[in-house]
Amino acid sequence: MKKAIVIGASSGLGKEVAKLLIDDAWRLGIAARRIERLEEIKVLAPDRVELQAIDVTSDDAPQALEELIEKIGGIDLFFYASGVGSQNMELEPGIELNTVATNGMGFTRMIGAAYRYMANHGGGHIAAISSIAGTKGLGAAPSYSATKAFQNTYIQSLEQQARMRGLNISFTDLRPGFVATALLGDDPKYPMLLKPKKVAEEMVRAIEHRRHVWVIDWRWRIVTALWRRIPRCLWRNLKVK
Repeated sequence: MKKAIVIGASSGLGKEVAKLLIDDAWRLGIAARRIERLEEIKVLAPDRVELQAIDVTSDDAPQALEELIEKIGGIDLFFYASGVGSQNMELEPGIELNTVATNGMGFTRMIGAAYRYMANHGGGHIAAISSIAGTKGLGAAPSYSATKAFQNTYIQSLEQQARMRGLNISFTDLRPGFVATALLGDDPKYPMLLKPKKVAEEMVRAIEHRRHVWVIDWRWRIVTALWRRIPRCLWRNLKVK
């Protein structure tokens, strides 16, 4: 039986991906800060799902991750969906620093823990949700955009390091466009808003096909390709939200 850990499974895309993996007969370890929110997923397959309270900003999170891996008897896939983000035009320091703590330090803490475990136990697959926001610096959400760019580069770096070390670890960097989750809601000001279930389905397909980087969906692949070609002197004068 294939075994997966899903971090950030209590809501949004993490929850949707966990449900899809259950439907595909995976054995799961699911984690979030509030363990009671995970019960809704466990009831779908009580004999195949284990729970763990994990706060990615806590120093003891890697130990909690190892406990969860032991509960399910190993790991083939580590799926990381935890993160925060919001627009911050006033550059309120609490928002900026909390975003960096979660999306930067928390991400590094947990991806690093999974990588080290796999390096010592025969390998595996690490998949993480980053964002199209890492493509260019977005003035409406500075720390969110910056931490997503950090995540993109960190995954790329680990992928190269794994090859340098001869480790059997593969990576998938998942970059969705705007998704109608609690992070954004159904606010119509966001263009081309994506449905969580459809995004989760495309993410699972990308993992199955061992994609290295996958932007979701096809419209956002076109948009981000255009963004990359905009010179800095023009980009800084655009109003992108």
